[in-house]
Amino acid sequence: MITASKFLSLGFLTVGIFILIQVILPVVTFELWQIGQNYSGQILISPKSPQNKEILGVSIKNQNNFPSIMSSLKRETVSPYKEFSLSIPALKIDNLAVKVDSNDLSESLIHLPGSALPGEKGNVFISGHSALSQFFPGLTSAPFAKLTDIKKDMQITLLANNTKFIYKVAEIKIVDPSDLSVIAPPDNLGRYISLMTCVPPGLNLKRLIVLGKMI
Repeated sequence: MITASKFLSLGFLTVGIFILIQVILPVVTFELWQIGQNYSGQILISPKSPQNKEILGVSIKNQNNFPSIMSSLKRETVSPYKEFSLSIPALKIDNLAVKVDSNDLSESLIHLPGSALPGEKGNVFISGHSALSQFFPGLTSAPFAKLTDIKKDMQITLLANNTKFIYKVAEIKIVDPSDLSVIAPPDNLGRYISLMTCVPPGLNLKRLIVLGKMI
């Protein structure tokens, strides 16, 4: 016969196992994904970049206990729009709103203040969460939950002021959360886009960076 105390202990054990699975499963899944990506040559594992120097106006700060890249950079010309949309057709990501010049990750996708606008030379730097998590209060959406499924040559579409800009994925890499070198474009002439999210999904151990070039 199961007593109340045994039933209570069993309940606590069940809850403990459930929480443990919630923490371990994303890590295991991510490690398996990373092995597969490395095997196929899809992804580049980058240690902390030697070019990761202090960038004036950009820093790593905690936002709701989540380390984020924050920017106080100002653009010379004010953006003619407050948001644009992002789509990745191959991942069935359609018309997600991207807030221009925002540091608030609770606002779905955000565009790093001072980074290039769609179609401009430079790097359109966009950040977003990859998983819902009980550990981050205020997090209501996971717009980049599918981003680990992206592959080279897939297309990323931005729609700004009724103008469409298409970028093709050129590089996928994993970096340290404090690596600020990912903000800079690969060169001074091209038009690039970078998508950043945390990995493993729901944790903030590393950052997944997807780099695309406008076609």
